[in-house]
Amino acid sequence: MTAASIVDGASRGTLFAHGVVIWILMALAETIHGTLRNLFITPVIGDHLARQVGVLIGSMIILAIAWLFVTWIGATTTSQLLAIGGLWVVLMLTFEIGLGRALGASWQRILSDYDPTQGGLMPIGMCVILLAPLLAARARAATAP
Repeated sequence: MTAASIVDGASRGTLFAHGVVIWILMALAETIHGTLRNLFITPVIGDHLARQVGVLIGSMIILAIAWLFVTWIGATTTSQLLAIGGLWVVLMLTFEIGLGRALGASWQRILSDYDPTQGGLMPIGMCVILLAPLLAARARAATAP
């Protein structure tokens, strides 16, 4: 598969720029979500369970943002939509790990969120992020008049 086949008539630069803009919106929404989770949910149900619940709520937030903006991004093919999702995963992993380390979280603590044997659900969240543009585009197409 070539870069030209991925973009199929849409400018790679435009797709990339729009993908980054929407990812910034997602990162902002997830940061607000994480702050509210730590303030209101964690004290009630504990840190570990709150992080698990957070993955599910965060996944819904990501899917909602993807649904709202998938047409603006301009990706129209499955390859383009998965490329945008892949971009979002790379950016989100970089952001999550970087922010965690900046806030003093140990590598063990960060990686535990990605380890299903320790109850970590972040691999599910990353799969949702990867597939969000494709799922949103299909949902929009299914509900189009």
